[in-house]
Amino acid sequence: MTELTIWTLDWVPEGPRGFVRDLRLRWACEEAGLAYAIRTFPFEDRAINHLDRQPFGQAPYLDDGQVQIFESGAGLLHLARKSEKLMPRDPVGEAETLQWTIAALNSVEMVSVPWWFLEVTGAKENSLTGWMQSRLGHIERVLQEREWLAAGRFTVADLLMADVLRVEKVRAFGDRPASEAYVARITDRPAFKKALAAQINLFTVADAKRAS
Repeated sequence: MTELTIWTLDWVPEGPRGFVRDLRLRWACEEAGLAYAIRTFPFEDRAINHLDRQPFGQAPYLDDGQVQIFESGAGLLHLARKSEKLMPRDPVGEAETLQWTIAALNSVEMVSVPWWFLEVTGAKENSLTGWMQSRLGHIERVLQEREWLAAGRFTVADLLMADVLRVEKVRAFGDRPASEAYVARITDRPAFKKALAAQINLFTVADAKRAS
């Protein structure tokens, strides 16, 4: 019986399926071979029904024995400390992995999420497009020169960066072949496919329960 538990929503509509961020933690556990359980909280009243565990009313959060963590990035770093498959133990490799993990969250996703929000809400002019193109251009330049972001191999930094970049609308403008190949290569990993299928299945099963 495992103490590692990932908490997520018990159901979401079709649109977010495959992108709810418990997927990141599932994927990391699959890559590392860490046993884990999934538990859920209700979609209804989700903004307020678990504020004691996630102060912003979001998913996921993580339990590991007495350790309780919210935010997917924090959860990923916690899991990376448990497995060398996710982060090297040498100081240089660890530092490279940490900096690119934070870069995925602070330098790329910090731009891509508000850009995407403006797009889907139908803003006539998205003021963030130039900023977004600049960040994607920087990543393309990096990926033209290397296969992996850190330590010369797959790490949690690649997991997170690929998850940020795999949102198709984010990559819908511009020609960035290195980035496209990077996302395709990393999301072809068996651990990602297993985690994605499991998340989709959770919500599909919930459809039937809600309909009955």
